[in-house]
Amino acid sequence: MATKRKADGAASGSRSKKSKNAPDYTEAIELVDSILEGDDVAVTTSEARSLAEYARWLEGEIAATKPKAKSAEDVNRAAEKLRSACVSGIKKQMTWKPSCKTGSAKWSYDGVCPDPAVFGSLVNLSAPPKWKMQKYTVPEFEAFMGSIEASVRYDSLELMGNVTVRYQADEGTFKMSGSYGAPRHIKN
Repeated sequence: MATKRKADGAASGSRSKKSKNAPDYTEAIELVDSILEGDDVAVTTSEARSLAEYARWLEGEIAATKPKAKSAEDVNRAAEKLRSACVSGIKKQMTWKPSCKTGSAKWSYDGVCPDPAVFGSLVNLSAPPKWKMQKYTVPEFEAFMGSIEASVRYDSLELMGNVTVRYQADEGTFKMSGSYGAPRHIKN
């Protein structure tokens, strides 16, 4: 029966594929650890150079993990893709029910958009939204989302009333909700 190896006292954390290709900085890491532990270590110029190279390498690793800024074209393309998904999701919910006769049938669409610039472009803003909730009239909402209508057997359904849009920038989620109905059945 084979025995399992015990983990030694040092942390042997898993390394990513990138760090496997990294130069060997074990000496520099040990030197940093001894300095941080308060040991009186005299640093030679070769050790200082090793520390400087290690610091540069760490800066490069951190810079590689940061997301690159999107161009205006990329933001618009992502917003258009999100817009078509929203419109499709809203239309799928627009089915006939008795409350369509009064224009009070409800719809709600939940989505994810972690990039505030893309969401701002979706709702036709020049910058990311500074609000958490916004109400739009149907014509205002359809101005940036496009016309949203659904066909049912002998009628057509349209958005009614106001549309509420909520956006949680810290979570990257949004919710759109409103009502719909059959305009020809609604008496003014």
